[in-house]
Amino acid sequence: MPELPEVEVTRLSFADRIAGAKVQSVRLGKPLRWPLGCTPVELVGRTVRAVRRRGKYLLIDLDQGLLLVHLGMSGSLIFSRQLPTPGLHDHFEMLTSQGTLKLNDPRRFGAVVYAASENAPGACKLLGQLGMEPLSDDFDVSLFHAGLRRRKAAIKQVLLAGDVVVGVGNIYASETLFLAGIRPTLSAARLSRPRAVRLHAAIKDVLGRAVAGGGSTLRDFSSATGERGHFQLQAMVYARTGQACRVCGTAIKSMRQGQRSTFFCPKCQKS
Repeated sequence: MPELPEVEVTRLSFADRIAGAKVQSVRLGKPLRWPLGCTPVELVGRTVRAVRRRGKYLLIDLDQGLLLVHLGMSGSLIFSRQLPTPGLHDHFEMLTSQGTLKLNDPRRFGAVVYAASENAPGACKLLGQLGMEPLSDDFDVSLFHAGLRRRKAAIKQVLLAGDVVVGVGNIYASETLFLAGIRPTLSAARLSRPRAVRLHAAIKDVLGRAVAGGGSTLRDFSSATGERGHFQLQAMVYARTGQACRVCGTAIKSMRQGQRSTFFCPKCQKS
């Protein structure tokens, strides 16, 4: 599943190129996770103002309303100045005066949803429970620690939940916990402030480096211009079960937490 760095890389790869474009037509393929929320013809004639991100959602601001885009499990956005031939898994295609934006999603867990504003009920339902943005100035360490102290679940699960801090998916949760020296099974409520400060810094560091590295391409992720990510080559623990820890040489272990694989070093992450 594309995580926050992949979504941000996608945004950066087409936001400037589509800004100011006028929508000329919209085509829908097979149904996605949620309905569009308006008829395609209602979007024709509107102008794209900007592309923002909130967690793993892309927000395409129009002169009237906005589109909320989620890539789901296997989705990717493609932006091209050439008129594309519709593909089997292209389920949303928006032709603009500056190029065509399409969502390709083989498993169809992604979505494109129209909302009249960010305060509209549909938008609030999707965005209203999201936690702090880890790559923004609003990611306050005191609020972060306070949020963790209210949660008794394992710290890895709390990071994935997204209501304390948003966008730290499975890959980057394992990586940040390793960098902070915290065992994934530790109750979030037991983190002291110094350890919360280390984890806060690790989240910003790992996600920042992941964006700089183009995200992680484990299967088929690519940006809207077709560029693949390389951060997975820097991974310290993720998908390295049995391999030597890059710090201490101990064999990396893995376990299941909430139906997801967790990777950790038993020596570097003792508690």
